[in-house]
Amino acid sequence: MERAPLLTLVGIAKHFGEHEVLKGIDLEVYPGEILALLGPSGCGKTTLLRVVAGLESPDRGRIFLEGREITLLPPERRGIGFVFQDYALFPHLTALGNVAFGLKGKDRLERAKRALERVGMTLFQDRRPGELSGGQQQRIALARALAPGPKLVLLDEPFSSLDASLKASTREEVRKILKETGTTALLVTHDQEEALSFADRLGVMRGGRLEQVGTPEEVYLRPKTPFVAQFLGRTNLLSGEGFGRHAQTCLGPVPLAKPAHGPLLLSLRPEALKLLPQEAQEGTLGQVVAREFKGHDLTYRVRLLSPEKEILVQEGPESPFREGDRVRLKVVGKGVALEGHPSKTPVGAD
Repeated sequence: MERAPLLTLVGIAKHFGEHEVLKGIDLEVYPGEILALLGPSGCGKTTLLRVVAGLESPDRGRIFLEGREITLLPPERRGIGFVFQDYALFPHLTALGNVAFGLKGKDRLERAKRALERVGMTLFQDRRPGELSGGQQQRIALARALAPGPKLVLLDEPFSSLDASLKASTREEVRKILKETGTTALLVTHDQEEALSFADRLGVMRGGRLEQVGTPEEVYLRPKTPFVAQFLGRTNLLSGEGFGRHAQTCLGPVPLAKPAHGPLLLSLRPEALKLLPQEAQEGTLGQVVAREFKGHDLTYRVRLLSPEKEILVQEGPESPFREGDRVRLKVVGKGVALEGHPSKTPVGAD
């Protein structure tokens, strides 16, 4: 039996003046799922989050939570928690006071304490936000969102204000808390790594529309459009001709993840290529024009000698090639044929 979605968005549209920010968004979020909305600034992801929260009203479309329409309900009656980008903690209240704020009933302090316990902040309940680190403030904000027992929690760029050393560990902690409590969450981020590592599924937005929704693996390994392929990390966009299980390209035959026929544009990730010495008997001849060492890996920019085109190749940190070296490029992974008109080749494709 197919499980029912917890949150359903149907045809959500929103204008600000003459600017259409959301253009008919359809989306389902399932119980216990973490779904990330990912996209560049101005794509409409934060506006969509605010529409779900009830902080903005859609011009068109409907919102359902557990099958009940909430499109016209005020925020306080939706049963939705919200973690703001700046945490929005009251500086004059303690951690416990912040979490208890807005709770009703005689047991409000006990419920607030339980929420703090869930996020591992019981020992800090008497401290004010100014006495806490960024990661600790993040957990207080999450505890406040969880305390009323919401059906859904919304997180708006929740890790953007943390420095790099805190970001990864806090992200792991928050994901663990959401999973342990069975909380359904909708996250907005512009950070590709964050979306890929944090979410069960992600939706890539562009210009007020959802371009693709799927698991991180699906969207990264099988992007549908050139935009999705390029936004979720580096890729090589290659024009070619599909012959079923492979395509003929400037790199020779490239195996395809799914069969395709005729003119096409494909995405080939840098890790799907390997560099060989010039004297190797296989691969396409090229010259290393740039080398970027990042500790855990190396990214090369290699210019093909015929036809003239630059290709990105990712290798391990001990890869020996240097700028100026003549090399051969061997295809070791699969390419993905992208949707759209192959005759309209985007920037970056040959």
